[in-house]
Amino acid sequence: MPDTPGVPVGADALRAANEALRVLLADKDAVIARLLGQIAELEGRVARLELLVSRNSGNSSMPPSTDDLPGKKPPAGKPRRGPGGGKRRPGKQPGAPGAHLAWSDHPDDRVSHFPRGTCGCGADLSAARDLGVAYSRQVVDLPPVTAQTIQHDRYEVECGCGRRHVAGAPPEAAGVPWTVTYGLDLQAWCVFLMVMHHVPVQRCADLVESLCGTRPSDGWVHGLLARAAAAAAGPNKVIRALVIAARVICGDETPLRAGPGPKWRKKCLQVACTSLLTCYFLGDRGLASFRGFIYDDLHGTVVVHDRYQNYDTFTGISHQLCCAHLLRDLEAAAQAYPRAAWPGKAAAALRALIHAANQARDQGLDRVPAAMTSRALRQFRHSITAGLAGVPRLHGSKRKQPPARLLLECLHDREADVLRFLTDTAIPPTSNQAERDLRPSKTQQKISGRLRSLQATRDRYAIRGYASTARKHGINALTAIRDALAGTPWIPPDPAPA
Repeated sequence: MPDTPGVPVGADALRAANEALRVLLADKDAVIARLLGQIAELEGRVARLELLVSRNSGNSSMPPSTDDLPGKKPPAGKPRRGPGGGKRRPGKQPGAPGAHLAWSDHPDDRVSHFPRGTCGCGADLSAARDLGVAYSRQVVDLPPVTAQTIQHDRYEVECGCGRRHVAGAPPEAAGVPWTVTYGLDLQAWCVFLMVMHHVPVQRCADLVESLCGTRPSDGWVHGLLARAAAAAAGPNKVIRALVIAARVICGDETPLRAGPGPKWRKKCLQVACTSLLTCYFLGDRGLASFRGFIYDDLHGTVVVHDRYQNYDTFTGISHQLCCAHLLRDLEAAAQAYPRAAWPGKAAAALRALIHAANQARDQGLDRVPAAMTSRALRQFRHSITAGLAGVPRLHGSKRKQPPARLLLECLHDREADVLRFLTDTAIPPTSNQAERDLRPSKTQQKISGRLRSLQATRDRYAIRGYASTARKHGINALTAIRDALAGTPWIPPDPAPA
């Protein structure tokens, strides 16, 4: 190309070089921007994975059984309390009630043991003079058990007037005449093993065979679940009504693998309970299941629960947020912000408030006096204020807020629901009662993996709710199940007037 007049030689080359440099810089900026975006995305993913790995029974609602999974960080040891660092020695603790086998003044049987053989002088000890009992020892044991076949003959008589009468059948012999069935004791044992001790059907039949020498069929054993659930239907209606009428209840829910389908398809087992009542419901985690359980029927009831959003939908209840869940969330915040002081101080203040409530309850007080809580309450509120200042909200209405920020806003905005237990010592600060009543379902799931029938699962928890309520009233669960199968189920009494 010829040189342009008035333009220095090489200007075109310089412009071309500048343009190439500009394109290169633009490409570089685009690459840097893309890499920065990828880095931010990866940092977010790493943070989420680290959060998942760090979750354990000490800082979340995950069960202790997951603490030893590969890659999991176990929870930190709890601080020792009490004199000497609070080291707990094995066995019975000071002040705890003891347990021992008491001597019976009226044993069921006596077995006499006399010396045998010969004396050193050569005389036979059978002819020796009896000097009485020198030592005794009582042994509590089970007698050998063997299944017995008992025939119940129902006689017919004829009155002088000509009318005939046939003897009625006892509960254990009810049914079609001239047939053979298993008795109520054996039925109750099967239901007790399957429901209260999570023994699978086939193993239950095997255990019965080992126990008494006869083996019922697997199908017959499984059919007892529906029979026992129907027998407990009346008491369960009473239990549900008493739970609805209770002034304070604990509520909780847990996922449960039940019904046909893959492992990831789960149902939700709900429980509503008190120290004397247990009521279960199998549904899902949707609002419709909560409405179908008991919550639509509650009016003025205080429900102790975790912060699951469905509970906030019901206007007829008051809330007590579970402080055990809050303390675990505060522990998670302390791990996420190791240099911050507010999580530890808030947790210490909340524990002090719970301790004050326990002391007031032990003293028979209806509410916790302000003098017992003023210092801890000031520390609690100051810690929340400091935390809100140290963990600001992220800008943007659609941005997901840090868990610690959501926790702080809950503690600040719902202080009345967090500390309601201070206003009434009948309100427990935690939903531990509900968690204890749900824990057997996790044991069942570990053993069986999945309960394949939804109806059989409902039958299991209908029986368990009835037996659990009976046990809370001091009634033996096996006896309660047998009475239900006999047609005379145990009925929970009406609560004493407040």
